[in-house]
Amino acid sequence: MSDTTDILGLPLILPAQAQKHVTHNEALLALDAVVQLAVLDRNRTAPPVTATPGDRHLVAGTATGLWVGQEGRIAVLTGTGWQFHAPQPGWRAWVLGEAREAVYDGLIWKTPNEGEGGFARLGVSTTPDAVNRLAVASEAVLMTHQGAGMQLKLNKAAVGDTASLLFQTAWSGRAEMGTAGGSDFSVKVSANGSTWFTGLQVAAATGVPDFPQGLTRAGSQVFARSNILGTVSQTGGVPTGAVIERGSNANGYFIRYADGTQICWKNDLTVTNASTALGSGFTSAALPWVFPQTFLVGSTPVVTGMADAVDAWLVAAAPVEGSVSLRVLTMVPKSGAIGVRAMAVGRWF
Repeated sequence: MSDTTDILGLPLILPAQAQKHVTHNEALLALDAVVQLAVLDRNRTAPPVTATPGDRHLVAGTATGLWVGQEGRIAVLTGTGWQFHAPQPGWRAWVLGEAREAVYDGLIWKTPNEGEGGFARLGVSTTPDAVNRLAVASEAVLMTHQGAGMQLKLNKAAVGDTASLLFQTAWSGRAEMGTAGGSDFSVKVSANGSTWFTGLQVAAATGVPDFPQGLTRAGSQVFARSNILGTVSQTGGVPTGAVIERGSNANGYFIRYADGTQICWKNDLTVTNASTALGSGFTSAALPWVFPQTFLVGSTPVVTGMADAVDAWLVAAAPVEGSVSLRVLTMVPKSGAIGVRAMAVGRWF
């Protein structure tokens, strides 16, 4: 039979042993040292300069002085000096200097943040559930670096799944950013949690951003590739649409600019001939041209152009906001069709 217990190594009183009280008291002192274990610290390698009987420490490596060779053990100051108790794997001690628990792993004492562990669910000041397995209720959450930096990683199983940050109000979604349903990165918002608008989308294949709702800054529109070309508009003389609008119809082509400038032109106008005498020259019949877009009401656009014939000139008479009358002047009579190209420049607001 052993002279000590198997777990704590407490001395046993043997048959016919003299001074049994000595052995008994030694066992009580050992129990007093290791039961309800709370130590002052775990980072000392030598005894403190001043200590009180009953003070306990976890000896750190590499120990020196009176503690040499006692690394990892529990050092307790008694009336006769320092005594040491060897811990078993799994023993727990509350470290007063750190206000946290440490566990002996067989080699060193570790706090939970220094070891590895797993939790099916974890709640900090709130209750986790089957979906929100990690739940935190706090005014702020700090994630700081360990080394040069820190990354927060959101991983999804497949391209069509979602990896995003969702911002809620009263548990109803109001904004979301991430890769939702694809690889493109998007930022979207909602006023009610059901109708969503994508404000920014960055293509994964090219890195090119798109702004599906357009861009504004402090109430003024910001222009990008997506809204340079489009429908121009204005309110009270202030542009509210795209920068440039271009189009065409049966009456020709047109360009409108956000500053109010408008240009109209047509390249396939024709007059039948220029044979009617007019002073020392000849003139064609009047050719009406309705502009493809109307100019500012009451304005008079500037009309210029050319006739596709030798010794022939194009003249414009009485232009108004919607049309102009064109004629061709020549030095000698012309028969047959004469091509005409005309352009009008003015303002649309």
